[in-house]
Amino acid sequence: MPKPVCVQCSSNDSLLWRSSGSGQICNECHIANTAKKELKVEVTVKNENEEKKEEKEDTEAKKDKPEGETTPAKATGRGVRKSTRATRYKAKTPAPTPNKTSGPRGRGRRSIFKRQPLKAPTATATVVTSDSIFYKGMYMQKGDIVSMMDIDGGIYYAQIRGFLTDQYCEKSAVVTWLLPTKASPPPEKGFDPATYIIGPEEELPRKLEYMEFVLHAPSDYYKASNSPYPLTESELNNYSGFIWTTLEPKDRT
Repeated sequence: MPKPVCVQCSSNDSLLWRSSGSGQICNECHIANTAKKELKVEVTVKNENEEKKEEKEDTEAKKDKPEGETTPAKATGRGVRKSTRATRYKAKTPAPTPNKTSGPRGRGRRSIFKRQPLKAPTATATVVTSDSIFYKGMYMQKGDIVSMMDIDGGIYYAQIRGFLTDQYCEKSAVVTWLLPTKASPPPEKGFDPATYIIGPEEELPRKLEYMEFVLHAPSDYYKASNSPYPLTESELNNYSGFIWTTLEPKDRT
């Protein structure tokens, strides 16, 4: 692409090019033209001020002069007025208007009720804990008794302490194991809550799909003071909220 050429100085090297009616001009010529225009405006304004001053002096002289008396202009010492009809109605070059910066506007009525848009926070997956839950059409709550089967086919009973729902909507529960006593029926035949005592508590949750609901029970049933197996006097001194017992070995077929 050929370099532009200034129409005034025929230069083709400039940091900034300006467009005019006759073509492109360089930045130096543009600055010089602007300075000439400003000088012409200053001269025009100065001549207008001088004309207004002379007109004001002539008006004051006429007021001080008696009626009917005429004095030539030369006799007053002011000389002939310089302004003529041609100069009086000469087209005036408009002075350059400074760039006006708009001041800060007040808050309108609409901006009072308009809220700034907020970006929605990033959704994070969290685990939700609860004391009750719906699972496969059944309402389960804290304190319910459930049964679980091990890999050998043995059935064990536990009491639910709480429920958890993870980010994938998988439901699980934290349980406390229940220990049978001598009066407890075989686990395969049923569950008698009055013959079981509280056992160890688990820290890790287990999925509800591995549990089978047995019955509803109060959450403090095995920790209440009026439990079916009260503590002995020797155990009251070291009571920690649990009731322990010794079980006899049992042969499984």
